[in-house]
Amino acid sequence: MSSVLVSKVYGEAPTFSVELWPPRSEKAQHRLEVALEALRLIGPDFVSITYGAGGSTRDRTHALVAELVNQGWTIPMAHLTCAAHSKDELESILRTYQASGVTDILALRGDPPLDAVAFLPKGELTYASELVTLAKNVGNFGVAVAAHPEGHPESLSQRSDRIHLKHKLDLADFAITQFYFSHDVFSRFREDMDRLGVEKPIIPGVMAPTSWATLRKMSSLTGTTVPTALAKLFDSFEDNPEEMRKIGVEIAVDLCTRALEEGVPGVHIYSMNSAESTHEIYDALRPFFS
Repeated sequence: MSSVLVSKVYGEAPTFSVELWPPRSEKAQHRLEVALEALRLIGPDFVSITYGAGGSTRDRTHALVAELVNQGWTIPMAHLTCAAHSKDELESILRTYQASGVTDILALRGDPPLDAVAFLPKGELTYASELVTLAKNVGNFGVAVAAHPEGHPESLSQRSDRIHLKHKLDLADFAITQFYFSHDVFSRFREDMDRLGVEKPIIPGVMAPTSWATLRKMSSLTGTTVPTALAKLFDSFEDNPEEMRKIGVEIAVDLCTRALEEGVPGVHIYSMNSAESTHEIYDALRPFFS
């Protein structure tokens, strides 16, 4: 199995990619269909598909990834998590993806869902690095891993998290960061990884938030700082989602522009399945990809 996606990430031109969520309701299905139609016009280099904690969206994730493989207008990257799975289960999922023509995986440890009220049990594999090795052994998948510019909230220290990421990247092909809201945070993170001798591509992940309530939960879960001034701005538009969406797009465009000007290998948009926001971000960044 060979990964065209990895070749793109290592190419000279920056990539544009998007994260999508599998739908959990009829309304969410419609929102996803609208997003897919918008993305088809853009033609992103790849689209990553999230995987619910403990496999809660396992079938929906696989169905969406397989559909994108068949359509052929982008490269799907399937998220896969260690949490709540045995090694045999993970190997079975990987072989199912392999049979469906999926060549790329985002290997994650797995965090509780936003609305979790129960403890998420550990899986047989403890670390994402173990899942990277398993995926490479099963099908030589192209494998990306997650990076936390501010450090994972459960890490002992920011430095220990950086060292752990270096170990993951020794095994994986590239990394995608969690979202952040300060370019200085991302720049310091890149400098730290450079000092550790990391040469693998690291793609910044950027979000254009559409819901302040959802962003608060996600920021808490990922350890992402929302600057005070930005939090106050979002507070003022909590009852005006369209204005918040517009501000979110402006923030995302600025962060992407600054990163691309510094020569990152691409940008990854946490789209929240918003077709309008994603299209506006791409249109603003189009000169970088033409």
